[in-house]
Amino acid sequence: MQPPGPSLHPHNNNPGDFTFVSSTEAEDLSGSIAAPDVKLNLGDPTRESTATTFLRQRGYGWLLEVEENDPEDNKPLLEELDIDLKDIYYKIRCVLMPMPSLGFNRQVVRDNPDFWGPLAVVLFFSMISLYGQFRVVSWIITIWIFGSLTIFLLARVLGGEVSYGQVLGVIGYSLLPLIVIVPALIVVGSFEIVSTVIKLFGVFWAAYSAASLLVGEEFKTKKPLLIYPIFLLYIYFLSLYTGV
Repeated sequence: MQPPGPSLHPHNNNPGDFTFVSSTEAEDLSGSIAAPDVKLNLGDPTRESTATTFLRQRGYGWLLEVEENDPEDNKPLLEELDIDLKDIYYKIRCVLMPMPSLGFNRQVVRDNPDFWGPLAVVLFFSMISLYGQFRVVSWIITIWIFGSLTIFLLARVLGGEVSYGQVLGVIGYSLLPLIVIVPALIVVGSFEIVSTVIKLFGVFWAAYSAASLLVGEEFKTKKPLLIYPIFLLYIYFLSLYTGV
């Protein structure tokens, strides 16, 4: 009896020829296919490309450098600008309350000067002055800078050990008393005598705050020579606001 299924036998056993066998014979067939040995030549990873070598030889290797993230670049804006709000607030309290009995370390205003606090006070005083005279804003900032320079030069001539930054900070912060008296001047503006008394009080307050910080013991008998120009400077500041 003929077994089912076709039975074809090749005439030769050349490799690569297909052979059809019957289903019964296929049960005894087994084998495997060997995987080809394929190797990829990716080159030496440590070897630079031609373009990289060309740039380095021409002195343009810096174009290939990758900057690392610097933790200092992630600082807050206030820290980046060197603005310490707590320090500024403490200095404002020292200027507004200059009495030694209150226990404030007022020397920090002089010994640790900053720029942003006095600038904010001067700008605030300038904005108040906008009520009557817009043109005095630039004058207030100019008088602050050059008036502080005059006080600094005079203090150095008299033998004081202060820097221009210290004088600039103290003069700027000491404008706060003039800002404080502004609401009172608005209320009693129609009373000439009371208004004059308040103005004098504000000028003495500002001058005392500045002079007590700038005029040290090193001046000895020369203190009036520095206190008087400071007093005149704050009179001029007040005149820029009142127009007197």
